[in-house]
Amino acid sequence: MPPVRPMLAKAVHEVPRDGGFWYEPKWDGFRCVVFRDGDEVELGSRNDRPLTRYFPELVELLREALPDKCVVDGEIVLVTPRGLDFGALQLRLHPAASRVRKLAEETPASFVAFDLLALGERDLTEEPFSERRRALEGIFAPAIGLQRVHLTPLTTDPDIAQDWFTRFEGAGFDGVMAKPADLPYEQDKRVMLKVKHERTADCVVAGFRWHKDGKGVGSLLLGLYDEDGALHHVGVASSFTAARRRELVEELAPWRENALDGHPWRTWAEWQADEVRRPGANSRWAPDKDLSWEPLRPEQVAEVRYEHLQGGRFRHGGRLVRFRPDRTPESCTYAQLEEAPPAELADLFGEAR
Repeated sequence: MPPVRPMLAKAVHEVPRDGGFWYEPKWDGFRCVVFRDGDEVELGSRNDRPLTRYFPELVELLREALPDKCVVDGEIVLVTPRGLDFGALQLRLHPAASRVRKLAEETPASFVAFDLLALGERDLTEEPFSERRRALEGIFAPAIGLQRVHLTPLTTDPDIAQDWFTRFEGAGFDGVMAKPADLPYEQDKRVMLKVKHERTADCVVAGFRWHKDGKGVGSLLLGLYDEDGALHHVGVASSFTAARRRELVEELAPWRENALDGHPWRTWAEWQADEVRRPGANSRWAPDKDLSWEPLRPEQVAEVRYEHLQGGRFRHGGRLVRFRPDRTPESCTYAQLEEAPPAELADLFGEAR
C-alpha cells in the first residue's frame, strides 16, 4: 500500500565492470511508483507527493497496460523529437484542473517501467532484482507496442552500458544505472549505482539564496552571456557544508553593496511566478518553497561542475569547484559549453524490443 519510498542510488564515476551488475539507462523525469488495484490507479512520487491528478492520460494508459493488482516502479518522462524534455515535464505540475487537462492533450507524458514490487498478493521486495525483472517482463509482454508505456532496456554487458552512456546523452538521458542481480528492493536506501555525466563551466555569480536555516548561503545563482551580451540565469551551485555556508556570507559581502544598480536581473528582483529562467521563479514541485534571492554585482566568476545542459540551463544543481579571479565575467559565455549531439529515442526503444 502507498506510500512506498523508491530505492535510491549512489554516484560512481565509471560504469562498474566487476561482474554481477545489470545495467539500464538512467531516465530524466519524475520517479513514480504506480499502484494498481482493479480500476484504481495511483501515481506516487519519491517524496510522497501524489502525481495522479497531474497525469490523467497516464492513469488510463496504465490501467490498460498493467494487471489488476500490482505495484510498479518507474519514471514519468516527456518525449519530444529532440529527446526527453524535463522543462516541459515540470510545466505539467499545475494547480488548475483545466490547465492539467489541456496540457495532458498537448504534451502527453510517457511511463517507463524498471522494477516490480508486488504482483497480485505477492510481495516481491525481498526477491532478487533478477527475479523481479523476469516478472516485470512477464506482465509487460501483453503491453508491447502500447504507445507511451515502455519497459526499460536492460543489459548485462558493460560495453553496451558504456555505449548507452555516450550515445544517448543527446536525447536527454542522465546516464546509466547499475543494479546487482541479487539486489532486493530496499526502500529509501542508496544501494544501486548511478553513473552520470559531469563537466565544468565558468559562470558569472550574480546572486544567491539564503539557506533555509537563515544562517548561511544556500545556493549561488549562476549566469552565462549569450551572443547578444544578455546574461541568462542558467542554474545554481549548492550542497555546501554548514561551515562553508557561513564563510560564503562573508566572502560575498563586498558584492552585495549597491548590487541592484545596473544589475541585468534588476527587473526580476520581485517574485516571478511563471518564468522558469528567472531566478525568483517559484518551484512547481514545491510551490511553498521560498525562492527569493539576494542580488550580487555580477563581477565574480566561479568554476562549477555540472552534469548536462537542457534548454539553455543546467539540468541539475551544480557544485562550486572554486572562484576564478583570473577570469572576467564577460568571458563566461555559452560558447564554452559542450553539448552532446542529439540521439534518436527510437534507437533505444528498438533495442528494448
